[in-house]
Amino acid sequence: MLKEHPGSDRCCPSIYPPVSPASEIITLSLESLLVVHRRAGKSRTCGCAGGTCSGEVCCPRNQRLTLKGGLCSLPAQKYVPRAALVDLEPGTMDSVRSGPFGQLFRPDNFIFGQTGAGNNWAKGHYTEGAELVDSVLDVVRKECEHCDCLQGFQLTHSLGGGTGSGMGTLLISKIREEYPDRIMNTFSVMPSPKVSDTVVEPYNATLSVHQLVENTDETYCIDNEALYDICFRTLKLTTPTYGDLNHLVSATMSGVTTSLRFPGQLNADLRKLLAVNMVPFPRLHFFMPGFAPLTAQGSQQYRALTVAELTQQMFDARNTMAACDPRRGRYLTVACIFRGRMSTKEVDEQLLNVQTRNSSCFVEWIPNNVKVAVCDIPPRGLKMLATFISNSTAIQELFKSILEQFMAMFWRKAILHWYTATAQEDCEFEEEAEDEVA
Repeated sequence: MLKEHPGSDRCCPSIYPPVSPASEIITLSLESLLVVHRRAGKSRTCGCAGGTCSGEVCCPRNQRLTLKGGLCSLPAQKYVPRAALVDLEPGTMDSVRSGPFGQLFRPDNFIFGQTGAGNNWAKGHYTEGAELVDSVLDVVRKECEHCDCLQGFQLTHSLGGGTGSGMGTLLISKIREEYPDRIMNTFSVMPSPKVSDTVVEPYNATLSVHQLVENTDETYCIDNEALYDICFRTLKLTTPTYGDLNHLVSATMSGVTTSLRFPGQLNADLRKLLAVNMVPFPRLHFFMPGFAPLTAQGSQQYRALTVAELTQQMFDARNTMAACDPRRGRYLTVACIFRGRMSTKEVDEQLLNVQTRNSSCFVEWIPNNVKVAVCDIPPRGLKMLATFISNSTAIQELFKSILEQFMAMFWRKAILHWYTATAQEDCEFEEEAEDEVA
């Protein structure tokens, strides 16, 4: 018997059981499984922009396919993302509403203030953000009540500004208090010295990392420097736009939630595949994501899209979306999520070859530390793709860089009065820095 597979343009054998309603997602940016996915902050490459772009990647092909993974159904057969878009000033919300996907979101789930956080973590966490957080939590509760089996929450934010870092971490801590047994995912855009907007980014990032260590289960570290490098070196774009960067992030986010939205041969949810298998110790939950295939537009016709090619690209340091070189560290754990029609035997063989040839790059005290999920539904416009998630000791490069910038400013007490004027104490900075070193 043949039946049309959700999200596919062809008929395929009905050999897979239907996906359980327990596999839904909430997107804060808000997503339901439900992953509640919350978008917080106005950074052009994250927050509301990144969350909206994620909807663009997941939704347009066939609305039915995402009913299980982030959309809820209305009587008029219109599907609406389980999402909340949050900012401390109205400008970003206006641009999202007027954009091509502005009508996709529920109007009540746009939550914004009027004053902004002024790139100040303390304002986002203690004053302006604290005044708005109850309104956001009300929306979160309503979305959670519509879920049959809430699996967790997913937040997209930046650590360089005031809203994404300050209010973003406040939301995380509040949700952790209210839903302590649910998975908390964050896609966190880290500040980069080469692509910097404001001088206080090291302060905001250091204050945020402590909150992420304590209150999240999985944090995907992304930075603009690595995204620009991918656009320049791999995709051969001469003038990459924020839209190009957003598309890389949203493609990765879509890949991470693939197994929640589609059936497959080797499927797993966020808890089984990532929170359990990827985190050897509770504090070591900062991941470096990657995506394949990444090929310059003019070169696509000259490269075969095979499992071997995807595997080679996934482990290529140039395709990592964090400015860290995996070759300078060792992999604690790795997760590979494949999409498309392929042999699981070939996938296992290719990954075994990588581990055998590069055994020194994997810690020996965690056996079988490469996990695989295979989804048979190919993405739109591609025969197959893969999402790469690594938990590597090389991530320390990122935190060392942030800490060095922080200490260079803090020992001079530079611009510290902006923070201490908002009910924040000097000792809090010292505690956060010590926690990051640990």
